[in-house]
Amino acid sequence: MFDSEDELIAALMRKEDRAFRYAITEYQPSMGHLARSIAGEAIADEVVQEAWVSAMRALPNFEKRSALKTWLMRIVANEAKSRLRKEKRQTSLEAMTQSDRDLGARFDQRGHWGEEVPLAWNADSPEELISSTELKACMEALITALPELQRATLSLRESHGYSLSEICNILDVSDSNVRVLLHRARNRLFRCIEHFQKYGECRTS
Repeated sequence: MFDSEDELIAALMRKEDRAFRYAITEYQPSMGHLARSIAGEAIADEVVQEAWVSAMRALPNFEKRSALKTWLMRIVANEAKSRLRKEKRQTSLEAMTQSDRDLGARFDQRGHWGEEVPLAWNADSPEELISSTELKACMEALITALPELQRATLSLRESHGYSLSEICNILDVSDSNVRVLLHRARNRLFRCIEHFQKYGECRTS
């Protein structure tokens, strides 16, 4: 419908209905996913609605230093964190990035396996194990239980494929912090899978 992002932005600034419909279809699923990751299901829709209002107000000042989608996701992240602060449910970044006793052994600074590698899979392939309905439910429960910024970082990286620098921009955290958030989330996820494989039960702590 639009040949370029600049054309879409211009149409949005002219308040054309077709531009709003296109933008909502194109960007709202990702915005909703991020809002749920940070703020939870209960207020995710409100967060996205407020983010759209803020975005439309700020659009004339959009300097195009990033893609429109990245800019919108940053607004969603800011709105979600603001809502959490208001409800006194935001976990401090300092508390979430304290050293984990298993973190150093699991991954190096580049995100590769360190000295401790995962247990061998009992199934013929990881795909067969992950296909287990019970394990899927356990992994979803674990991800839901992660602190907000860990959950959002994992989602942006693994589900949406954002680069670390883009995640830093969206969540407004430093490069070192986003790496720790991602490593910590991955570490808990792998421990969850290994415990399920070994004992046949779900552990999300």
